[in-house]
Amino acid sequence: MSNIEQYLSQVYCDTLTLGVSSPLALCHTHRCWMSGESTTMPSQNASLLVIDDHAAIRQLLSTLLTESGYRVRSAEDGFSALAEIRNEIPDIIVSDLYMPGMSGFELLSVIRRRFPAIQVIATSGAFSGDDVPPGVAADAFYEKGSSPAHLLRMVETMAQTAPLSPRRSATIAPIWIAKNGHDPSGEEYVMVTCPECLRAFPQVLGSENRVIHETGCVNCSTPIHYAIVQKENQVSSLSKLTSEHRARQFPPPRPATLVDLGRQKPA
Repeated sequence: MSNIEQYLSQVYCDTLTLGVSSPLALCHTHRCWMSGESTTMPSQNASLLVIDDHAAIRQLLSTLLTESGYRVRSAEDGFSALAEIRNEIPDIIVSDLYMPGMSGFELLSVIRRRFPAIQVIATSGAFSGDDVPPGVAADAFYEKGSSPAHLLRMVETMAQTAPLSPRRSATIAPIWIAKNGHDPSGEEYVMVTCPECLRAFPQVLGSENRVIHETGCVNCSTPIHYAIVQKENQVSSLSKLTSEHRARQFPPPRPATLVDLGRQKPA
């Protein structure tokens, strides 16, 4: 039985054990059943982002957490998750570790560096126990195949301390990069490293003579502003040309000679 089948089977067993009508109310019912709380939804809900490349697990977790009173969005991989974060920074992220394209290992490392306030729960069926796997930038770990109610308890604990207001990503200053030469077709190009997903890609320079250039990451579609670092000799030449141009437009005053003084009229 695969990890996905084990996980879905565990959800079904939990619904039978707790006597709920469907898996949709499982997590909220289990929380109230264990603590004796009322079944009313919280008045102020944390924002969650669920990231998993398996559509069945992604939809199930999103539905369970939504039914438990949280505001939930989902993404299928690291790149689409970064796009969702650009729209609104979540309070809590629940992310799988093994995903195609950009893995959860890479994604959580980027999130920890760029968005340290986001609380993160890493999930995987490749690791067992509750300890965060070594090298994973997460605050907690949920083993796939274990009770989903255990995941809800983690989320609920984090939600009590998470900032519960939507936030927007700050505007980033242009990235300064040097030219890399010419591609096989003879076009000048640069290698741009995306500040969101940290992936590099070549960018052909156009004929526009401008300081700030704009492009989009070919991987996660993040808008990127970059500027070209001029070489020292290019900067010197440019400064020299600018000085000569100014000298032609605004020549310095010629020193007065004896002939000029003789031409001056007496006061």
